[in-house]
Amino acid sequence: MIAWKNSPLPVLPGNSPDVVLYDTARRRTVPVRTGGEASIYVCGITPYDATHMGHASTYVAFDLLNRQWRDAGNTVRYVQNVTDVDDPLLERANARGLDWRTLALEQTQLFRDDMEALNVLAPDHYIGAVESVEWIVPVVEDLLRRGIAYRVPGEGSEPDGDVYFSVDAAAELDPEDADAWRLGSVSGLSPEQMLPVFAERGGDPQRPGKRNALDPLLWRVQRTGEPFWDGASLGAGRPGWHIECSVIAQRFLPAPFTVQAGGSDLVFPHHEMSAGHAYACSGTPLARHYAHAGMVGLDGEKMSKSLGNLVLVSALRSQGTDPAAIRAVLLSHHYRTDWFWTAEQLTSAEERLCRWRRALPLTGLSQAKQMLAEVRTALADDLDAPAALAAVDAWARSAAEQPAAGTSATDQDADGAALAALAVDALLGIRL
Repeated sequence: MIAWKNSPLPVLPGNSPDVVLYDTARRRTVPVRTGGEASIYVCGITPYDATHMGHASTYVAFDLLNRQWRDAGNTVRYVQNVTDVDDPLLERANARGLDWRTLALEQTQLFRDDMEALNVLAPDHYIGAVESVEWIVPVVEDLLRRGIAYRVPGEGSEPDGDVYFSVDAAAELDPEDADAWRLGSVSGLSPEQMLPVFAERGGDPQRPGKRNALDPLLWRVQRTGEPFWDGASLGAGRPGWHIECSVIAQRFLPAPFTVQAGGSDLVFPHHEMSAGHAYACSGTPLARHYAHAGMVGLDGEKMSKSLGNLVLVSALRSQGTDPAAIRAVLLSHHYRTDWFWTAEQLTSAEERLCRWRRALPLTGLSQAKQMLAEVRTALADDLDAPAALAAVDAWARSAAEQPAAGTSATDQDADGAALAALAVDALLGIRL
């Protein structure tokens, strides 16, 4: 699958320091050591109604990490998936009277357009679930052969043969390995805490025949009216959600890769189970670190497709909103916080951009260099975008109060303007 187009990433003088990031699995902030080569997997959309501010907030947040790594001198490998076949997509397509493939293509293209408009750096590999089926089938077959997966007999309207991952068998693979996966390794939740979340987020704890209520689906055998693919010995069907990401990540990234990222609603079960699948398949942890963005709401409620209270990037763009202002709103909140979108925030962001743009021709080179250093420091501290924006605000105020006209040749406003614009573009992804 083709990703979106990248704008050239400006190169700045000097380098960012190494980033310190909050690791969900460790429940604390830790230094992220890359050795000059960083890798990240950000879970992508299920393309049935793209792209709301919750999506945009996540991808802009980890775009900051991508940019920070590159500014620190790292080579970055970035992979993102698209879950272009799944129950919510099929349900939405049926409700709209569309072929599910038509809806997936339409919404995936809309997502690409939104990401390009928001100046999010494109992934090196942008992989759909459909194109990954041929890689997933042999992995599930191997888990079955090794007794880490099992088939569930049919009951009632459910056919025979769905394949489930055994969380208990996976946890017993290597009891002496300190890096081995255990249920709760990523989320820190107890099984009792997991059960209601599992049911809410695509799991089926009540499915008869499962060995553990928390066992996730690996392969769903063919049902009437549903899309299916050749599963070899698994039979015709389609893959479960979690195995999709673990297989794609292990195919295109090192094992373990540096950071698994996504929204906080993916911590459990998605990232928990993806990590379990990866360890069961390879004996190697999926990722060294797990990072998650907070949820975005509207009018006091979580913004979600099921509630229908979405603020869409595409709708704002069609109304003539500057995408840089949308991005500025997203960056005004620390990526780990939950927050609520308001129209007033967008107005404030538009005014902020106006102040920055007015300051460009007034700035001196020393002012721009100070701003660059402060933005770098802020982003290295757990991607503190609000502090980075405050540094740019301070620069704009300083430039307005002390314009650089008449300064020496080494501190001309043209040089300062160029550096300031490049810094805000390269590090924050905002074009002035």
